[in-house]
Amino acid sequence: MQRCNASNRLDRLPISRFHYLTLAAVAIAYFFEFADINSFAITAPRLIKLWKVSVNEIAYVTSLSFVGMFIGSLAAGWIADRWGRKKALLWTTLAFSVFSLAAVFSWDIVSLGVFRVLTSAGLSAMTVVAVIYVSEIFPAAVRGKYQAYAIVIGICGTPVTNFIASGVVGLAPWSWRLVYLWGALGLVVLFLARYLTESPVWQENRGDHAAADAVLREIEARVSAERGPLPEPAPPVDAEPATRAPLSLLLQRKYLLPTLLLTMLWVTQSIGFFGYSTWAPSLLAKEGFSVQSSTLYVALSTVGAPLGSYLAALVTDRFERKWCLVAFGTVIAVCGLLYGLTFTPLMIVTFGFLVNLFERGYTALGYAYSPELFDTRTRSLGTGVSYGLGRLSNAAGPLIIAHLYTWSGYRSVFFFIAATWMVGAIVLAAFGPRTRQRIDPGAPVSAGGRGRSRRRPQPI
Repeated sequence: MQRCNASNRLDRLPISRFHYLTLAAVAIAYFFEFADINSFAITAPRLIKLWKVSVNEIAYVTSLSFVGMFIGSLAAGWIADRWGRKKALLWTTLAFSVFSLAAVFSWDIVSLGVFRVLTSAGLSAMTVVAVIYVSEIFPAAVRGKYQAYAIVIGICGTPVTNFIASGVVGLAPWSWRLVYLWGALGLVVLFLARYLTESPVWQENRGDHAAADAVLREIEARVSAERGPLPEPAPPVDAEPATRAPLSLLLQRKYLLPTLLLTMLWVTQSIGFFGYSTWAPSLLAKEGFSVQSSTLYVALSTVGAPLGSYLAALVTDRFERKWCLVAFGTVIAVCGLLYGLTFTPLMIVTFGFLVNLFERGYTALGYAYSPELFDTRTRSLGTGVSYGLGRLSNAAGPLIIAHLYTWSGYRSVFFFIAATWMVGAIVLAAFGPRTRQRIDPGAPVSAGGRGRSRRRPQPI
């Protein structure tokens, strides 16, 4: 069957206002995702004092939140494949915003924990959908860069939220609730829905060629009106429309190896980063720093986050993504360890700044790298499963950290976190496929193999 050549038609488009509006909508969704993702970590020190919450209770809430992330990631792939990328992006953003709003009215640690699990499911689902959406809408040659640009803007939600929290959590016994109200403002993304189009790649893949062609013609008209006549796309190929991908498809060798590799990437990233970001405020407070001081130190550290995403944008399409991930992961391990070995405020902020800088760069690189290892049929399924398993693994992470802190002390936590990052870097170095200049993400690369280099984009 003749396909409508969606991928090649999108790949030859110059970047235009259409792309910038799409980028803005995704970036705002990311902004409030990053604003909301650490809300519990930020408010936990306050709840320890107000509700007499124990370290173990914090661990249980945090662990269950990652179970919610796993469920959300799996649901995201199904929703995105069943109803489309655009609808899935809007619905998942609505979900995490509404549940964050519900957390404002929580009355004890159990109710707050329930709302955080539901919020986390929405946050994770939105991330999976956004990664897929950007991968399918932006031209292949620059999608890594614009994926990182979306994170550059979105990650600003972390320091902004931390600074807001440092100013409000101590104002009154109830003022910590404002942090969750802030996270609920992701609802503003719904007002940008009219600027978004459905992914014609998704429409073509499900066999709806008429709808895909209509969307492509609309996009091409908008771009050509701004940028002039468009170049001819690479020629189409004959292919049968793909059927819905069952979960068992990931057990085939060509999909299993990328799935296992990406699962390891997200497992080590989840335990390594969330082990640091979730626990840093509470552990600093436990070590004698005031709630205001610990929150301020973390807020200052997170200023590095947007810079890290920008750094990723500079390197992602210029160097092999695999080796960028390995280098960033190694630096995070070293800086995270040094963070745990010092109690000088200046050094805490400095090493925390570097951890946030390189970790957010690592995440942006990972978002660009992950969908490139799957074809269109398995992209949402493979990305959702590997990302979800990574988040699910961290259900054990907080319990391990709580145990380490209780039995071995503060520094042992950071030795564990550093070791986690190094394991991820070593596995990627040994088995990660290369994807730079592999314009076609439609054919998965076997782990440890080289990506294919082509001069012209090929259909996915």
